[in-house]
Amino acid sequence: MAEKLEQAQIDTISRYDSEQRLKYLLKEVCKNREIWILTDDIGCVMLNSEDEDCVPVWPNEAFARAWATGEWQDCQAEAIPLNQWHSRWTPGLIEDELSVAVFPNQTEEGIVLYPDELDFELKNQAKKGQNRK
Repeated sequence: MAEKLEQAQIDTISRYDSEQRLKYLLKEVCKNREIWILTDDIGCVMLNSEDEDCVPVWPNEAFARAWATGEWQDCQAEAIPLNQWHSRWTPGLIEDELSVAVFPNQTEEGIVLYPDELDFELKNQAKKGQNRK
């Protein structure tokens, strides 16, 4: 389970650019073995970029819950175990031709990756983490 973030940490991380947020997400997801989405009665929340329909993901509950405002105020933050992300979500997103919006900020800016690209980056990060032990 992830450690609870202090407000000062949240504020600092919130100022990261898209690339820094991607790196932070990869490290946190691998460390905590879970990735966060928002869900409602219908399923997971979707974002639309210029060319892609995307599932937004966050590194921890605090950042996912920060998005549950306005039209998404009834949404719940939900953790997906990393092994389930690899085995079920990645193939399902590919099949549905969806992309992943990685750790979008409050202005909906974030790096958009194909599911297999995120999977590759997560597996690379996990290998890096194992090599440090």
